[in-house]
Amino acid sequence: MATLPTTGKAAKSKRKVPDYLIYEMMDGKPIYYRGYQSVLNKTKTLEQIIGCSSLQAELISYLLSVIYQFIDRSKYRVYTNEIGNHIDAGNNLSNDIAIFDKAVLTPDKINKKYPDVPPKIVIEIDTEADVSELTGFGYVYKKSKKLLDFGVERIIWIMINTQTVTVIEPNRDWQVREWNTDITIMDGQTVNIAQYLADEGIVVDE
Repeated sequence: MATLPTTGKAAKSKRKVPDYLIYEMMDGKPIYYRGYQSVLNKTKTLEQIIGCSSLQAELISYLLSVIYQFIDRSKYRVYTNEIGNHIDAGNNLSNDIAIFDKAVLTPDKINKKYPDVPPKIVIEIDTEADVSELTGFGYVYKKSKKLLDFGVERIIWIMINTQTVTVIEPNRDWQVREWNTDITIMDGQTVNIAQYLADEGIVVDE
């Protein structure tokens, strides 16, 4: 009986991606930073793909300035800088802004690890994740569901390309709005992305 010829060498295994290119862990699988392949190919540096755009930074600055005006610092902690959430062994998710109730995130839970209790409010501006395997909506849906199941009460996704804001709460339909409308953060306090950008003279291409 004839046998197939051997090739001498097995096909090359998939290139290992360094841990520093991991943005999040979801269901035990790494989700890498958007643009990680450019780092592997040495056409970009790590710093070039993990940094946010000036527009993202401006919006985060605006949101934080509003939040700090109304938030009761004796009751809540406001975290930014891609604060992580340790949901379970296979899920470590990042957030642009997270507001924690101090009764939940107590002093004894503040350490060198990700918080393992849910924020009350999560705000995301676009995403730094590579979503090529999930699609953009699939990633947002899956991440949002995990955050809600974890105990997050309100998720606000701000999407720059579509100039929309999606508000997600447990057991309610998703509310997708143009970003020129008032969006409630918490306790009746609102932001208006389009109005802020107009006041600052910032033009965002559609």
